[in-house]
Amino acid sequence: MEIIPLKPIPNQAVSVQLGQQNCQVNVYQKPTGLYIDLYVDNLLIIGGVIAENQNWIVRSAYLGFVGDLFFLDNQGSDDPNYMGLGGRFSLVYQGTT
Repeated sequence: MEIIPLKPIPNQAVSVQLGQQNCQVNVYQKPTGLYIDLYVDNLLIIGGVIAENQNWIVRSAYLGFVGDLFFLDNQGSDDPNYMGLGGRFSLVYQGTT
């Protein structure tokens, strides 16, 4: 498992290497919740997926992403919001074994 570094700001893009994949993760707050986009080598893998506590984000191997991502509430079981990113809420990468 690897924690992807996020800051408590409403819109951000992070470039990170995950499972030997060049990734860009966009995280953004909307009135209806926190959302995430995932790009690998500038190719959109998933877009506009709502962030929920301990719920896999990619889910489908056919999309070509090795591993998966999920948000974790380190203090309870709430769905994430941008104000808790990098503290209460962590974005976790789980590679395949």
